[in-house]
Amino acid sequence: MRDTPRPQGTVGDTGSRPPQLRPGRALAHTPGASGSGSPHRSDSRPPQTPRGARRSDPDGHLGTTPPVPGWPTFSLGLPALLLALITWQVAAHGPLARADERLSSHLVHPARIYELLADLGNITVAVPVLAVVLAYVARRARRAGRDRWWLPSVAAAVLMAVVPALIVPMKELVARPGPPVMGPGTGFYPSGHTATAAIAYGAATLVLWPWLRTAHARRALLGACLVLNLAVPYGLIRRGFHWPLDVVASWCLCAVLLYSLWMLLSRNSRRDQPK
Repeated sequence: MRDTPRPQGTVGDTGSRPPQLRPGRALAHTPGASGSGSPHRSDSRPPQTPRGARRSDPDGHLGTTPPVPGWPTFSLGLPALLLALITWQVAAHGPLARADERLSSHLVHPARIYELLADLGNITVAVPVLAVVLAYVARRARRAGRDRWWLPSVAAAVLMAVVPALIVPMKELVARPGPPVMGPGTGFYPSGHTATAAIAYGAATLVLWPWLRTAHARRALLGACLVLNLAVPYGLIRRGFHWPLDVVASWCLCAVLLYSLWMLLSRNSRRDQPK
C-alpha cells in the first residue's frame, strides 16, 4: 500500500488554509490562554469578583455574595414564633410555664440593688434618655443637610409609643399572676420594664450609630446598650418582679420592632448617600 502524502502549502499559495494549532502544544503555552497556568488574561473580560463590584444586599450588609431571599423574613419570623410559643404556654399554664415558675423560685432574692437595676427600665428613666439622643441626632442630621433629617428620630419615637399599645393588651389578655413576692394580682406577662428598656436604649443605639465615626465609640455605645438591657431583666427576675419568661417574651417582641426600625433606617441612609 502506498502512502499518499498530504499537500503542503507554500508561502505563495493563497488558497491554502492557515496552519491549525495542535492542542496541548503552542496553545497550552500561550500567555493568558485557558489552562496555561498564567495569571494574566488575554481577553478584556473583567475578573469574576472585582473589588469595585461588591454590592450590599437590600438590608445594607456589604459582601460579595448576592442577597439571600427571605433572610429578613426569617430574622423577623424566628422571634415572633418564639413569642407565640411562650404566650401559648403561659396562657395554658403548660410545662414551659411551670418550669419557669420553678426556676424563678431559685432565683428570687429581694435585695435593694436588684430593685435599682429594675428601675433602669422605668419610663421616667429610659424615655428621657431616648428623647435626648433623638434630639441630638435630628439636630446633627439637619445641620448636615439631610433630606429627611427628621425620619430616624420620628421613627424611633413612634416605636417607643407603640410599646404600651402592644404590651398592655397582652397583659390583659394573658392575665398572668406575678411571683409570690408581688402578692395577688395579674398582668405580669410580658414585662413592660424590659420592653421599655429594650426599645428606648436599643432605638437610641440604632439612630446614634451612624454618627459615631470611630470603632472605639461604637463599641462603647453597643456595650452600654447591652449592659443596660441585661441589667434591667436581671434586676426584675432577682427582685421577684417578673417571671423569667415575662422577660424573654418582651425580648422577642422588641427584637421584631427593633429589626423593623433598623431596616427603615438602612433604607433611609442609602437614599441619603450621594449618587
